[in-house]
Amino acid sequence: MLASSAGCLRSSSLDLRISARAPGHARRYRWIPSRCAVLQAPPLPMINRELRNISLMEDIKKLKLITAVKTPYLPDGRFDLEAYDKLVHYQIEHGVEGVIVGGTTGEGQLMGWDEHIMLISHTVNYFGEMIKVIGNTGSNSTGEAMHATEQGFAVGMHAALHINPYYGKTSHDGLLLHFQSVLSMGPAVIYNVPARTGQDIPPSVIEKLKDLPNFCGVKECVGNDRIKSYTEHGIVVWSGNDDQCHDARWDFGARGVISVVSNLIPGLMHDLMIKGKNKKLNEKLLPLIEWLFAEPNPIGLNTALAQLGVVRPVFRLPYAPLNLRKRQEFVGLVEDIGREHFVGTNDVQVLSDEDFLVLQRY
Repeated sequence: MLASSAGCLRSSSLDLRISARAPGHARRYRWIPSRCAVLQAPPLPMINRELRNISLMEDIKKLKLITAVKTPYLPDGRFDLEAYDKLVHYQIEHGVEGVIVGGTTGEGQLMGWDEHIMLISHTVNYFGEMIKVIGNTGSNSTGEAMHATEQGFAVGMHAALHINPYYGKTSHDGLLLHFQSVLSMGPAVIYNVPARTGQDIPPSVIEKLKDLPNFCGVKECVGNDRIKSYTEHGIVVWSGNDDQCHDARWDFGARGVISVVSNLIPGLMHDLMIKGKNKKLNEKLLPLIEWLFAEPNPIGLNTALAQLGVVRPVFRLPYAPLNLRKRQEFVGLVEDIGREHFVGTNDVQVLSDEDFLVLQRY
């Protein structure tokens, strides 16, 4: 294929033929069309990662608690890397085993790809030996997803998170081809969240992907019955729903959870996922989880972390902070659970509306 592609390239060069010149007339040139189209050679990996990927996949499949980590901002809209590093440190210190960088919770959808890859690189450089770094390099464009994933692996991420194409939805055959393409790049977790994408990834597609070399498993948000159907067939699954993750882990066979609430209470989520079935603790955390998702994620998380003094109260639009009543409710939830279980060391504050900075351009 490479040789034939090169041949096509050579034969498609500009070809000019000189026509015979009649007496008294200027020399004329005639363009001869290419004999074949220019073809793109098939992509080849930058390095052979086969042995490395096998090791990474087994490491990824063992993870029980993964935090979809928040991205904090400075008042000018740039990343607040100091606050980000502290937040990741809290996760590591309290037993979190992996982080999703630039996911929905981390507002990857509000980042340019240069920001996105920079944050993945930063996380790997500072924390890659202490925690598994899974970069959200998915896209509704297969070509864009492959390019971003290639860059993510080039800067050292351990695995990728890939969503199905959203808005511009495709067929089941298209889903299969999309995931086959991105899985060729390296270890990956497939993310199914129909509430956001508008399309379910059906079990028939996952069944065809599960034996591919770089398939690590599924982050599943449809529910615990779907999770059970996968785990009974040997597919690794992480619950994508904090309110269902306890039962998913202990009753339906899930490996663990990819969590939002663990940004706030990593130690308690570690206990919930690692130390055995604990219905009492699960019931204690459900009011906090319900509060957290009263508005679309990550609005509640961003507000809560600002109230805890862990991040600056800076939002990138279209996200805006929760209202005063909800902020007051959060103070009560922290008091009920215990401030010592939450990240940070500052007292929880209600904050006034004027304390928040909402950025239109960043």
